[in-house]
Amino acid sequence: MDFIQTQHPDFKLRHGIPDDAGLVVNYMKKLGAYQKMLDKITATEASIRQLLSDDKGEAIFGELDGETVGFIYFYQNSSAFTGQSGLYIDGFFIDQQVQSKGLGQIMIAYMAKLALERGCQRLEWGCLDWNEPAINFYRKMGAYSVDEMTIYRFSPEQLQDNAAQF
Repeated sequence: MDFIQTQHPDFKLRHGIPDDAGLVVNYMKKLGAYQKMLDKITATEASIRQLLSDDKGEAIFGELDGETVGFIYFYQNSSAFTGQSGLYIDGFFIDQQVQSKGLGQIMIAYMAKLALERGCQRLEWGCLDWNEPAINFYRKMGAYSVDEMTIYRFSPEQLQDNAAQF
């Protein structure tokens, strides 16, 4: 396993591999519980393994003293509106017992560096409106919210229904 040393002597990062699919699911469940949306987490180890294997998603894990304490799940995207590419963080969670130690800031800084290394012009993520601690954390780092739009989505069933109309 290749680790990326950070400015914190006991905190290292590593890129996930398909065999980390179970760990991704565990962290998504932690995130879902925190967000009061655990019932919305339907990812399985098999589905995450497939995404990681097909390079449709990536994971970064933060390890403090050899123990995994945080994760980011992300993928590359682009915008015809801005003509820019970016990385989109779909899941980000730091275990509560190590929050406020600067580890989340290190992980976001690494994601910014990774975005630049990949030729991206932006790094994006979503945050629930009620999550004031996260909002304050992001704003402190200089992030801003894009309030002009609402995200719409088809479920798998709605996808099938609409595709059948073609």
